[in-house]
Amino acid sequence: MSVNQGMGLITEMDCYLFGKGRHYEIYKKLGAHAVIHQGVSGFYFAVWAPHAEAVSVVGEFNYWDPGANPCTPLLQSGIWECFIPGLSVGLLYKFAIRTRRGDLLYKADPYARAAEFRPGTASRLAAEPWEFTWSDAKWLEDRAKEDPRQQPMSIYECHLGSWRKPEGYREFYWYRELAEQLTAYVKDMGYTHVELMGIAEHPLDGSWGYQVTGYYAPTSRFGAPDDFAYLVDSLHQAGIGVILDWVPAHFPKDSFGLADFDGEACYEYADWRKGEHPDWGTKVFDYGKTEVQNFLIANALFWLNEFHVDGLRVDAVASMLYLDYGRQDGQWCANQYGGKENLEAIEFFKHLNSIVGKRANGCVMIAEESTAWPMVTHSPEENGLGFTFKWNMGWMHDFLEYMKLDPYFRKANHNKLTFSLTYFTSENYVLVLSHDEVVHLKCSMINKMPGSYEDKFSNLKCAYAFMFGHPGKKLIFMGQDFAQWHEWDERVALDWQLLGEKANSSLKDFVKGLLHIYQKYPCLYRLDNDWKGFDWVNPNDGYRSIFSFIRYDCDHRKSLLFVINFTPVNREDYWVGVPKAGKYRLILDETIGSYAESHKRAPSFSAVKGECDGRPYHLEHPLPAYGIHIYEFSERRKK
Repeated sequence: MSVNQGMGLITEMDCYLFGKGRHYEIYKKLGAHAVIHQGVSGFYFAVWAPHAEAVSVVGEFNYWDPGANPCTPLLQSGIWECFIPGLSVGLLYKFAIRTRRGDLLYKADPYARAAEFRPGTASRLAAEPWEFTWSDAKWLEDRAKEDPRQQPMSIYECHLGSWRKPEGYREFYWYRELAEQLTAYVKDMGYTHVELMGIAEHPLDGSWGYQVTGYYAPTSRFGAPDDFAYLVDSLHQAGIGVILDWVPAHFPKDSFGLADFDGEACYEYADWRKGEHPDWGTKVFDYGKTEVQNFLIANALFWLNEFHVDGLRVDAVASMLYLDYGRQDGQWCANQYGGKENLEAIEFFKHLNSIVGKRANGCVMIAEESTAWPMVTHSPEENGLGFTFKWNMGWMHDFLEYMKLDPYFRKANHNKLTFSLTYFTSENYVLVLSHDEVVHLKCSMINKMPGSYEDKFSNLKCAYAFMFGHPGKKLIFMGQDFAQWHEWDERVALDWQLLGEKANSSLKDFVKGLLHIYQKYPCLYRLDNDWKGFDWVNPNDGYRSIFSFIRYDCDHRKSLLFVINFTPVNREDYWVGVPKAGKYRLILDETIGSYAESHKRAPSFSAVKGECDGRPYHLEHPLPAYGIHIYEFSERRKK
């Protein structure tokens, strides 16, 4: 194979850094870019295909002829380059790769900025995202000053393709249309962030975006890349953060994608015991290859820096950490020490999160990690993985199992709701009620609840009240905040017509009240993994299935007392212990919801001297069936 010094658009230093896995803006070099080369306008193409015998660019502009525009290998980097004059934004293209076996493969560009609308599989020439005119400078400036762990974070998880559907022949709303509709809904409800599923290009709607073929391309289902930038910009101007689902764990085997990219294992592990997920039928990235690490780390920075995204929720972290994840005996191979930990993936996470922390100020990295892997949100210097937050899957499982129970049986399962309070300080957690919990016959949130029609809504109010009182950031999947009855289906829109029903509308207003209270009171988010921020009043009232606890702020100006009755039994003589004398203002209950939101004056109750729950004072206030009382009070304590 002959080599040359290239056209100078990718330098020797670029090749060196890419080979070391430390070219964090490699997306500005590889892929397709509009340039002026030797005074001529056109597009420059570059692709990493280290095992290829020959590479060329094919597209609409050359009748897809592999012989028309051959690429030249650059140094010893495995990179091939080509300049084609006269091309314009919007044209379709692929790389034609001749393998060492003589096969000719037609591959989409791994670094493409845009892709053909499915079922087409070609890449599309696009303008660069950094050419978009942004209006969110103040948002980015403020974000960089804040510690996200001490800020409110209530996340609305959203699948754009099924959030709402337009009438007529169109399948989807455009990003710019969603910018108006989604922003208005999320802002009114009081969510602080949206988490968007399926933004990176993917061929199959039914994968929900978790089998990615275009890691650098916002999906064409909803418009062009600058339209997606407009959506992010609009959300930022409304004070709403944007989190994307990100999938560095695996990729599909589609013939036009990354699988066997140059005829051999390139992006994936060569050993099938490491390189394939038996359960998912997908390929696993080779985290031991520096170029593959670079592809992924640069991709994370691409979304965070070029599209101003505020964080990434990293999918399937556990599958990356464990070599035996989803595999039977004989289907996996141990690491060099005989263990099941993927040492290369561990180092990848440490590298990734360290670089994001340095190059994306104020952005968050959230791990969907479903096991008890230690120190996920501790720094790499402490031998942690370096994530900002971790999904609390243990809490979610226990919480949902408890909520499904007939109230009669809850007294024997009281620990399902208290157990998470024994470990909540071990990580920085997000409490999640995600899309995975309302599909595949798991039932929607409202249909998980036991009892009659009215009981289901009462139970769900109790569930959400407990969730918002529990330490940790919050995530609720779309449709569950107004009690959609059927399971989520990516093919159809949410049942917005349900808001015409009193019960559904009332639940939506109740959740809205919780969301606004959550943002208003720092005690609900400032000390999320600190025992100074949480205190049980009575964790042992299992016989009556009542939970009472206090959330404190670090300066103790405004604290909140939560009392929640998870049974349909009225407690007319209910007492709850409180720490001091004075007034306790009821800011939310099961009937009114949030008093502030309903413009009704919140009633106050005076503490009565007399021991209760080990406290010197108590409140005497009847607690109705499925009663929910949130009281505000002021207290200054010694720090």
